[in-house]
Amino acid sequence: MEKGQQNRLKKWQDRMQRNLTAYQPILDEMDKMNNLYMGSRAIRPKVGTVVNGPVEAASMVRNIVAELVEAQVDSSIPMPKVTARNEVDEPLATTIEDFLRNETDRLPFEKMNDLDERTTPVQGGDFYLVEWDADRHTQTTMGELSVTLLHPKQVIPQAGVNEIEDMDYIFIRMAMTKDHVKEQYGIDVSTEGEESPESRGGSTTADDVVTVNFAYFRNKKGGIGRYVWVNDVELEYLEDYQARMLTRCSKCGEVMEGEGDTCEYCGSKKYERKAEDTFALFEDIERSDGSIIPAYTTEYQLPMEGMQEIIIDPFTGEAMEAIPEEVSVQTKIPYYKPDCYPIVLRRNVSSWGKVLGDSDVSKIQDQQNAIKKCDTRVQEKLDKGGSILIKSESTKLEQSDRQLKVVNVEKPSEANMVRVVNLQVDTSGDMAVAEQSYQAAQRLLGITDSYMGRQDRTATSGTAKQIAVAQSAGRLESKRIMKNSMFADLYQVMFKFLLAYTDEQRTVRHDKLDGTTEYSTFNKYDFLAQDDAGEWYWKDDFLFSVDTSSALASNREAMWQETRQNFQNGTFGDPANIQTLLLFWSMMAKLHYPMAEETKKQLEEMQEQQMRQQMEMQQAMMQQQMNPAGMAPQPMQMEQPMGGVTGEM
Repeated sequence: MEKGQQNRLKKWQDRMQRNLTAYQPILDEMDKMNNLYMGSRAIRPKVGTVVNGPVEAASMVRNIVAELVEAQVDSSIPMPKVTARNEVDEPLATTIEDFLRNETDRLPFEKMNDLDERTTPVQGGDFYLVEWDADRHTQTTMGELSVTLLHPKQVIPQAGVNEIEDMDYIFIRMAMTKDHVKEQYGIDVSTEGEESPESRGGSTTADDVVTVNFAYFRNKKGGIGRYVWVNDVELEYLEDYQARMLTRCSKCGEVMEGEGDTCEYCGSKKYERKAEDTFALFEDIERSDGSIIPAYTTEYQLPMEGMQEIIIDPFTGEAMEAIPEEVSVQTKIPYYKPDCYPIVLRRNVSSWGKVLGDSDVSKIQDQQNAIKKCDTRVQEKLDKGGSILIKSESTKLEQSDRQLKVVNVEKPSEANMVRVVNLQVDTSGDMAVAEQSYQAAQRLLGITDSYMGRQDRTATSGTAKQIAVAQSAGRLESKRIMKNSMFADLYQVMFKFLLAYTDEQRTVRHDKLDGTTEYSTFNKYDFLAQDDAGEWYWKDDFLFSVDTSSALASNREAMWQETRQNFQNGTFGDPANIQTLLLFWSMMAKLHYPMAEETKKQLEEMQEQQMRQQMEMQQAMMQQQMNPAGMAPQPMQMEQPMGGVTGEM
């Protein structure tokens, strides 16, 4: 390794170690919160108590942490909503919405959201990583968008900075197999060991896995750079990793197909990777609206000699006006760069001075500890309790499992001496304290029995129950807002990566209101415009939010009921009209209602049959108008010759 690489590696290793040390208390707290969620039996001693031996363990655990966390799981994925700043850009905003909706269907958002909904309330937040995977391609496209969910233990933020966009750098630790590292970066790390097994949730090292460290940083130009290493091995250093990197010949400067190939212009095999700011068009580009971006434009320039408006005639010595020459200039387009960190943070609840949000588990850990103590005492009391049988020494009892047992006594007084004394201890106090702790935990998180679907005796009427649910939902609204905010930021980063790296047109699917499907294209050049000075720039100033109705749209049964109610109320038109029925069943088919597609096809056949019958009736009426009723058509007669000639000879 060269000296420059060694210095660079040491600099980033020192930075990561320094920030990791500052972040270590939070990482330790994450382990504690996760253990509580998994149902740890450890009972925390009183504050100030010195524990010399093993920590007391509960005999049973009523895991209220997991219960209250699971009660808040929201499986819905907020859909994107894009607003254009200018009226002329509204079609572009619609295209972005449709394309991002298609991407949410392609990417495993359901799986990521399922884990996210549990990690965020337990740890206070987590992260999403957006990347462009150039290795994924089809017959017509090159590269695909990639989104990965990161556990907060995998991300090491810059100490003292709470917002990602304000950080000078941020670190990510990911576990990769050694073969994958060699395939991705071309460097053999087979002799390296795993540095941080906790970055993949493990406690012991694995032989075939290494910890890959990523450092994303702001460069001097405001772009994003990336540095990657494993232990003491540098894998990659890109000062501006979001810029377009092209392989050019070191001799003639032309673009080469790949590393190790021969330049087809000069035959040289030497190459270098360069970041490109612009690219030249070699052919006209047609946009979706039919407009053309010309590959060459005509400009008028002064002659090269002197480059002045006034020139001197060499023969006469008189001043002459220079005539501009017509020149064909190749159009150059700037490459689009996202210039934003590819990491998006989701917070549970905002907390001052913390990168992550406030954890639900940290709020109710005292109540969980109290419940474990009380339940353990109740269990011990029940186990140690029992019954005592009192009898005389001479009384003989039958030792068997038979329900009716025989007791032999010599005289009646001995029978009076046989009795049973119960030694059950009162556990009502412990159970009452445990129940109070559980209710306190519910109140802290704003979760009522009505919200959890239980019988709520405090709500004595339907209106009271609705109010209780509404109040609970109001307290949980901030968590939904933080989730929606994260998805809005995530969709914006996804759009910027799509605008930067999708060179070819992509098909976009759109579901229309009438139940049919419409296909269009996402063409990045539709977002290219010229300013008044003729300079090309990219339109990316769209407003990103989420569709708040997407939660209802993901609930099929609720949507079935809503659609049926609208149909019955005449919102779609006359319920007896076959066109209204077709619209209704088309929407039910889109909502995957059972047998809706078959019903729609039958209605379409009925409609075609009715149209044929109407056409036949119209044809019959036209024939009836041409031929009056009751009159048979008259046969055609030959015109007779003048003079009454009958044709007799």
